[in-house]
This record gives sequence, structure tokens and C-alpha cells, in this order.
Amino acid sequence: MDKDVSAGSGITTVAGRLALGITLLAFGLGHTAVIDGVSAADAVSIAQYVGGIALFVTGLVALREGDAAGGTAFSMLGALWFTWAVSDGASGNGAGLFLLLFALVALSLTLAGGDQLGKGVHGLFFVSLLLLAIAVFAENDGLAKVGGWFAVAAGAVAWYAATAALAHWPTAVPRRAAGRGVTATG
Repeated sequence: MDKDVSAGSGITTVAGRLALGITLLAFGLGHTAVIDGVSAADAVSIAQYVGGIALFVTGLVALREGDAAGGTAFSMLGALWFTWAVSDGASGNGAGLFLLLFALVALSLTLAGGDQLGKGVHGLFFVSLLLLAIAVFAENDGLAKVGGWFAVAAGAVAWYAATAALAHWPTAVPRRAAGRGVTATG
């Protein structure tokens, strides 16, 4: 791999973001119940293979390439998805605790920095997991749907970030220089 490629634009990052985006979209749409007859349980296969195994392997490859931030994020999120996919026997409070603990992982990934799109994905995913955990503890389906929409938004941002890197679309919001556009009158 070309070592001149900036962090966040390498092929492992693109593959990881595509895997995460697809998994988040399936997981989130399942929780929103916006598609008749589709639930979060229908995302288990995607979560296990794409979100779990593929994302975990992508994280290991990123670590081997020296991308500590991407490798940590993808391997931890791969572990989350694989564990979620194979643990359908968890009690309500156990499932809530699982979501809450991984919300903390998503919060750490958000605060760790990186590019704007990566922080956006992790931040939206943090909110999603937190809302879903509270929904499980409170047995509130409406709150679970809201959490699902945050997962959909996170998935859309992850998908855009990967596609933008491949298609050379903008990946950062332009900033105005300080003081520009403001005129002082005296």
C-alpha cells in the first residue's frame, strides 16, 4: 500500500467504512420498522459476517499497516457486531448493558479524533447505542425507533465517507477564515 496515502483514505478505511455503513443501515432500518416485516433480527447475518468478521479482519489489516486509530475502531466494532449477532439469548437488562458498554466504545472513538466524517459516524452511532440501551431498560419501542434512525444516519455517513474516498467527492466541510465576511462599522 502507498505510504503517502493520508489517514482515512486508504483502502482498508474505505472497506471498513463500507462494511460499517452496510451493517449500520441494516441494523438501524430493522429498529425503525419502516420496512414492513423487517426487524433488527433480520440484520443478524449482515452483522455477523459483514459487520463482524469483515470489519474485524479489516481492523487487523489496518493495525498491521500502522493505522492504530482505524485498526482499533474497525476491530472493536467488528467485535461488537459479531457478539451482537451470536448473542440472541441475552436478557433484556443484559442486552441493555451490552448496548451501553459499546456506546462507551463509540464515545471513545468519537473523542479520539480523526476526520469529520469518521467522528460523525462514531458520534451518531454513540447516540444510537445509548438510546437503544435506554429503550431496552425502559421497554420503550418508540425510543428504540429513534435509536434506529440514528444508526441509519450513522450508516449513511459511513457509506458516504467510503464512496467519497473512492469517487473523490468532498469529505470535509469548508471553513471560513476567521474574520472574513464580518465587517465592523465604527
